[in-house]
Amino acid sequence: MAATIYHNPACGTSRKVLAMLREAGAKPRVIEYLKTPPARGELADLIARAGLRPRDVLRKRGTPCEALGLDDPSLSDDAILDALMAHPILIERPFVATERGVRLCRPADRVKEIL
Repeated sequence: MAATIYHNPACGTSRKVLAMLREAGAKPRVIEYLKTPPARGELADLIARAGLRPRDVLRKRGTPCEALGLDDPSLSDDAILDALMAHPILIERPFVATERGVRLCRPADRVKEIL
């Protein structure tokens, strides 16, 4: 099974999802998104294919989210997407894409929906 994981090796959930992919027989393409962030269009596509909006993937804990004023509910999806591109640490993780769909795997068991 082909799979791509947008991974942060420092994240326990991301490591768990990567292990689950491998245990399921996938040989995932691992993209460390903090080192190699997705292009804006790619990120927007992942978010949309997961059935989410940019605000839904905005990581608050351990990020500059509040300092950047991103908790303002009046901010547009484009403004949030701009912030995600400027500060990849704001992207919640891990995203996983397979031929069965895309999921933000929080909790980790969500990956089973696309295996």
